[in-house]
Amino acid sequence: MIEVQVTETIQCPPDRVLEFVMDPRAYAAVDRKIGAIDWVRRDGDVTEFRFGSKLPGIPGPAAKVVSRMTRTPGERVDVRLPPIPANRLANLVSEFSASWVCVPSGEGTAVTRTLRCGFKGPVKWFAEPVLRRTLRPDVEDEMRQAKAALEADPS
Repeated sequence: MIEVQVTETIQCPPDRVLEFVMDPRAYAAVDRKIGAIDWVRRDGDVTEFRFGSKLPGIPGPAAKVVSRMTRTPGERVDVRLPPIPANRLANLVSEFSASWVCVPSGEGTAVTRTLRCGFKGPVKWFAEPVLRRTLRPDVEDEMRQAKAALEADPS
């Protein structure tokens, strides 16, 4: 299992950060791991979307997955892969969870982005060594870009 955690202070309220995260089409502009989005469905504090997942350093076509994001207003967004049948292949070969946790601070909002992923079977021996080198720099870049995007548009 690989876990990456990055914290960035962003000059905007927590709800603005969380709303940005809950919009996969907007967030894809700062996260290279989100490929082409097929569809988005939102119901209140839950967003599901199907997209091509791109793992940094892993060549080949992007695997299609469905992601479910659940927001706790003012605090966090948690991400999981819905169970089979939505993610038949992904759930057979991998485990995945992620979150954005927001804590108001004197300088804005401290946003902690956590990503956990692990693989099963032969995929583990190929993917995990690559991701141990590439995932942290990718998430650090994602958070820098999210900060820049949110601070550039204070609305």
